[in-house]
Amino acid sequence: MPKLILASHSPRRQELLRSLGVDFTVIPAEVDESAIQEEDPEALAEALAYVKARWVADRVLDAVVVAADTIVLLDSGEVLGKPRGNEEAVEMLSRLSGRGHWVVTGVAVIDSGTGNTKVFHETTRVFFRALSRQEIERYVATGEPLDKAGAYGIQGKGALLVERIEGCYFNVVGFPLARVGQALAEFGISLL
Repeated sequence: MPKLILASHSPRRQELLRSLGVDFTVIPAEVDESAIQEEDPEALAEALAYVKARWVADRVLDAVVVAADTIVLLDSGEVLGKPRGNEEAVEMLSRLSGRGHWVVTGVAVIDSGTGNTKVFHETTRVFFRALSRQEIERYVATGEPLDKAGAYGIQGKGALLVERIEGCYFNVVGFPLARVGQALAEFGISLL
């Protein structure tokens, strides 16, 4: 089985991949995400994942590299990234309160030996319940939202903000496991 590398700083992606029982190495990509410009949100998520995977694949021999990038998309088409502080987190969560939004995760898999590449995205619809200002401020005070797109983590206390989801739960966490597993199998990494 080929060597697997996860090109990600994300502890959530590391934990999810580890839960599948596969051996892998973590090599975070050092890329300037702000330099990637795409009008289409799905294309943006895919491009960000590809740039991360490519950066690592160009630096290793004979390995399969997987990378992902998750964005939160409002119905207006506006992309919400990671908040730069508590005030911005409160503003983002206020905008999500009582509404639906989209979570899009782009995934790229590259075989550094052959150059074979697969890039795809997964989309999940998330609906927040109506939140009071006090609930939002208490959640932000936990510190949980500060390193997450859209200012919440569904796998933690952020689950209390969510009314329902339509689609893949793991996609909202940041790594759509079923599709990632299928893609890795195409590259010779069998998870079952």
